[in-house]
Amino acid sequence: MPADAMAAVLPVGEQSRSQAGRVSQVRDNITQRMTGQNSGRIDDSVLVREAQRGNRAAFEELVRHYDSAVLRLAMHLTGSEHEAQDIYQEAFLKAYKSMGSFRFECSFYTWIYRIVTNLCLDHLRKRQVRKEDAPVATDSEGQSYDVLDQVADARAGANPEHDLMSRELGSRIGQALNKLSTRERMVFELKHFQGLKLRTVGEILNTTEDTAKNTLFRATQKLRGSLGDMR
Repeated sequence: MPADAMAAVLPVGEQSRSQAGRVSQVRDNITQRMTGQNSGRIDDSVLVREAQRGNRAAFEELVRHYDSAVLRLAMHLTGSEHEAQDIYQEAFLKAYKSMGSFRFECSFYTWIYRIVTNLCLDHLRKRQVRKEDAPVATDSEGQSYDVLDQVADARAGANPEHDLMSRELGSRIGQALNKLSTRERMVFELKHFQGLKLRTVGEILNTTEDTAKNTLFRATQKLRGSLGDMR
């Protein structure tokens, strides 16, 4: 599991347990200041400040806030579970090492998403240089197939027709996304799969909201062209 993977980066010892107690105390203090609100989640800015003071438990709490989202984003952008796991660990390790330089000029989730997207860009560029396409595997008969096409299998159950249609649909969408430029795919994924606002997408990609909007428009037009016959 992703949370367990971070244990190798952030070992827990006596100091960490003491820091965990400090996080608990911070949580209690926040609870006392909040009335009528859900206090189950500590505000990111509080955790960041604690992490900047060297509190590992506070950083581990931040990881718990975003581990699923980071892994899901990396999986969507790379299409590879193996690469996504690598990027997940690399992203949080980089965030941990760079925590002291965080200046609260943006939210933590924008910052960590920016780290993830930059790492994904690097991986995709390397893959393009190696002329690698979407992740493929070989079946028992020696035929190659796109791993992403198998995602719908568990949902299809014992319905072969639904299974086939789901695989074909997934394959067409995957092929259409692969025709987008790296930046177009990034913007489309962040907007439609992660549900982020274009302003936030622009911040993550270090560009303006208008540029992100124009990039999304181009991506949408290309996808409509590729998938127009499916309407």
